[in-house]
Amino acid sequence: MPRLALAAVLIALTPATFVSAQARTRDNFAIATPFEVGESPAGNYLAALVAGAERDTVAAATFFREALRFDPNNPKLIERAFVAAVSNGNMPEAISLAERLVAREPDNTLAHLVLGVQAIKKGQFAAARAHFMRGGPGQQRDITATLLTAWAYLGEGNQKKALEFADRLRDENFGVFRDYHAGLIASVAGNTPEAARRLKAAYQADKNTLRLADAYARFLARRGDIAQAITVYVDFDQILPSHPSILAALADLKAGKPLDLVVKTPEQGAAEVLYGLGAAGGRQGDELAAMIYLRLSLYLAPQNSLAIITLADLYERIKQNEQAIDVYALVPEKDPQRITADIQTGLILETLGRSEDSSAFLKRIVSEHPSNGEALAALGNLQRTHKQYADAIATYTKAIDEVNKTGKAGWALYYFRGISYERNKQWPLAEADFKQALALAPDQPLILNYLGYSWVDQGLNLDEAFAMLHKAVDLHPTDGYIVDSLGWANYKLGRYDDAVKELERAIDLKPADPVVNDHLGDAYWKVGRKLEAHFQWNHARDLGPEPDDKDRILKKIEHGLSDDPKPAAADADPKDQAASKENGG
Repeated sequence: MPRLALAAVLIALTPATFVSAQARTRDNFAIATPFEVGESPAGNYLAALVAGAERDTVAAATFFREALRFDPNNPKLIERAFVAAVSNGNMPEAISLAERLVAREPDNTLAHLVLGVQAIKKGQFAAARAHFMRGGPGQQRDITATLLTAWAYLGEGNQKKALEFADRLRDENFGVFRDYHAGLIASVAGNTPEAARRLKAAYQADKNTLRLADAYARFLARRGDIAQAITVYVDFDQILPSHPSILAALADLKAGKPLDLVVKTPEQGAAEVLYGLGAAGGRQGDELAAMIYLRLSLYLAPQNSLAIITLADLYERIKQNEQAIDVYALVPEKDPQRITADIQTGLILETLGRSEDSSAFLKRIVSEHPSNGEALAALGNLQRTHKQYADAIATYTKAIDEVNKTGKAGWALYYFRGISYERNKQWPLAEADFKQALALAPDQPLILNYLGYSWVDQGLNLDEAFAMLHKAVDLHPTDGYIVDSLGWANYKLGRYDDAVKELERAIDLKPADPVVNDHLGDAYWKVGRKLEAHFQWNHARDLGPEPDDKDRILKKIEHGLSDDPKPAAADADPKDQAASKENGG
């Protein structure tokens, strides 16, 4: 059966891209790898540099702090320790270091940014503006300083000046950002007509962004336009189904409950600027800048669950998983996204190799929220990963039943339940699920790949199966696992020349995969290229295959392949390896 690209599987694992530390102290999951500072200043400095390069903000801040203790007047060391402190959210330390920095470097942009943010938190808006106007040149600084200055003017009650500063962002690349913040400023100032015009313009320019849709809908609801607010939420739900914040807001509106505005104070407005810049920086791959903006945003608005989750997700992407768990723990207990954050914590535990903790944690979430389809799907995925196929089938069935109540069951649930049925040797049920998944997502290469290969493997629907596999390859021509499936399907049907052609393409895409190398070795043998076959098998052996596969590979290295002409009798059965690759093994 086919193997799947890990990235594609992970996208399907969680439908939408936490624990309050106080409420869940019993779940102290984030046990970071221990480290100790040394006696050598040079050693601590080097350790800080390594930690900083790996974006291990806890270690970087700790080692730089210790290095600075030995050399307190070193300007470069002060700056590095300052950046590490900000990115780790150590705001008192960062503020102290920022004051030392500006005394030495009056134009240090980041230090002035931190001091300006502190001034906003204290309500010292004139001082904040003075800091934001200082610093070196640069487009990013201009955007940040301009919008933060606008909010600082509003803090003094000067709406006219605030809107004037927001409108200084004349580049239309920032048009949505400009109108969004101008609308928020007008809303906080009580200028309803201007707020309505600006927020509507921002929303209509980008209806696919959660924050814009949520802010506009909440504004509409607060001015009494409940029907239009519901329409905005329903429309967004078609774009990103079942997002917890959207569902919670819709439920409140339908129950006649009021919705809070996204931003109610200048301090929250400044936090929103920093959150938006941090989220954009994270999407563009600028992790350090994103961390700094998000930490400053949370300094001003520590309850902003979107900023918390964005920061935690950033830590996940750079593989700082223990810190991700710590950040997820900051999501407030009553927040709609709390369950999503809990689920992510459970999945991180699996990534950390703590499978028992992960399973127990996800099971507890399901027991506490038995109708939550996202939690059920996550548990089903974990059970399938650990080859608990009967349990996975039962869990996926519950998830499908729950999600179908809203009419929003997606292809992924049927697809993964189909895999579980197939692995549990219940092919008719598996086939039915794959067909249902394909009906929901006719151009999804993962489904085309799996169903097409499975039919070829059983000698069924061959023309349709090969059409599916070719379509999957056309849709994802750089996915080595899908190309390997097409090549292996050719092999299983005795089309050895075609198999060699496709499997050589797969090797170019996945040169370090033991299964692909094993397959190519088999195909080479069948076309008479036996020396090359042995080379591929030896390479497959050295790449760490699964134990059962390694035994088969060793036998082929010693004896070659049987001359049995039946294509279906190929030695290397990819099914077990498929399970490994499908789940990222």
